[in-house]
Parts: sequence; structure tokens; C-alpha cells
Amino acid sequence: MADERYNRKNPAVKRILQELKEMQSNPSDDFMSLPLEENIFEWQFAICGPRDSEFEGGIYHGRIQLPADYPFKPPAFMLLTPNGRFETQTKICLSISNHHPEHWQPSWSVRTALLALIAFMPTNPDGALGSLDYKKEERRKLAIKSREVIPRYGSPERQKLIDEIHKYMLSKAPPVPEILPTTATDEQTNDAITEANTTTDSVTENASPDAAAASIQEPLNPETEQRMVEDVHEVRVNAAAGPLRVSFTAGVSLSRRASAPQSAQQPQRPVARAQPMDDRLFTLAAIGLTIAISILILKKFLEANNIFLMGSL
Repeated sequence: MADERYNRKNPAVKRILQELKEMQSNPSDDFMSLPLEENIFEWQFAICGPRDSEFEGGIYHGRIQLPADYPFKPPAFMLLTPNGRFETQTKICLSISNHHPEHWQPSWSVRTALLALIAFMPTNPDGALGSLDYKKEERRKLAIKSREVIPRYGSPERQKLIDEIHKYMLSKAPPVPEILPTTATDEQTNDAITEANTTTDSVTENASPDAAAASIQEPLNPETEQRMVEDVHEVRVNAAAGPLRVSFTAGVSLSRRASAPQSAQQPQRPVARAQPMDDRLFTLAAIGLTIAISILILKKFLEANNIFLMGSL
């Protein structure tokens, strides 16, 4: 990487080079992403289709454009491989992209965003900009085709990088399953995304450039990576009538897990029932009345004793 052409004191450059170092020291089986040598603000990437979905086994290429004031503003994403979920050569509209800067946090990274993108693939497009709603059978055909067809565009350097990334992902991606998996319903998935969006924290207003650039100096372990992804979108589907739950896991984008039986769940502590407001007002009034009567009796007692003492004198 010929990074001497860039100002390493620039917060954006410093952050990007740190993310690159972290990516290379802690590679993932679910994606690969590298910046262009001629422009480190443009990254090429490829992701594996999420497991237990019609995208499983597919290899999907795309590009990322980082803004000049990254990480304080979100990147733009664009897919290059036909997939049936997102349009190609069109900026994707997600809460991790530049279409929704209000959701972006400087602590997030290219790694975090790519993991979230993988998780979003099986979800209902719901009319979002740049989204498609192909049938599962059609998406599965595109997943098979994506393993053999590599995008061809741009400069020789771009193409060389794409070929390198595709070769790596082909060695990691599982084969396309012969039978389409049964996944959670679109309604359940949409409910999970809506709930996740409502719990997303706002962008840190007073974050310093040095702190943002240094936030990923150390390689991420699986627990940290999972926590960061959950900050983006804790995509969970707890079916009311079924045992499916879709969630992030370390090393696996999406997985099927059986819900724990009701008897095995952690018992909840009994919560003290709040006393009704009317009862509390009545209690306070009774206490006040008792105190007033006691004072009146004491006053009468003192007056009577005073008269007695004066008579004896």
C-alpha cells in the first residue's frame, strides 16, 4: 500500500489505514474488502450470501466510497453482482449507508457495515431505494451464477483487486444448497428490523478525530465484533408461533437456532406491586389527621396544667 501519498495525520486517512491493518490481521470467512492503492477512499469488497437463505453460497461483489470526513459521516455502498435483492450500480439505501447519516456512529467501521449488509440481504426490501424483490428461486439461480461470473469494469488495478477478492471468497464460500431453506417470514423480519432501528443510538456529537481514528487500533475478537454488529442492527426474529430466531453470530452471518423451552428460561424476580395512588393519598390524610388530633390533645393538656399551676400559686 503506497500510503506515503496521503497525509497520515489526517483523521480520515489515519482511520482508513488502521481499518485496513485490522482487516488484514483478522480476516473473515464471510467477506473480504480492500482499498484501491491509487485511492484508499474507494474499497472493493465481496460478501458471502447469508447461510440458511436463498443467497447461501453466492459471492456478491461491490464497492464502497468513503467520505472525506470519514468516520464522522457514513460510506456509500453499491453492489456489482446481480443478486435479486439490491440493484447493481445503484447506491444502497440502508441505515448503515449515506442515505441515513442520522443512524451512523463513528465507532462503526467497514467491517461492521459489511456484516450488517450480509444480514440485511434476506430481509423484506419494503420499497427501499435500490432494493429488489425477486422470488427465492430466482435469487438462488443468481447465487449459483455469481460463483462463476466476475464483474468486469474500471481500471486494470480495480479488475486485479476484484479477481483477487473473488479467488479468496471462492475458497471460503460454502456450496449453494440444492434445497431452498425455510426462513423466517417477511413480517417477522420487518418487525425485528423496526425494533432494531428504534434502539439505534444517535451519532456521538463530541467525538474527537483522534478518538474516532484510534477506535480500532487493536484487532477485533469475535465478542467485540458481535457487539459492534449488534450496535448497527440487532436483527432478531423471535417467532411467536415458531422456534426460529435469526441473529448475528461470530463467523456466521445468519444462523438458525431453536428457542430455549419456557421451563429453561431464567426465572424473573417478583416485582413489588405499586400501591394505588388513591390508597396512598388516603394513608397520608389519615396520618395527617392523627398528628393534628395529637397536637390538639397536647395543647389542651398543657393549657389545663397551666391553669392548675396558676390556681395553686
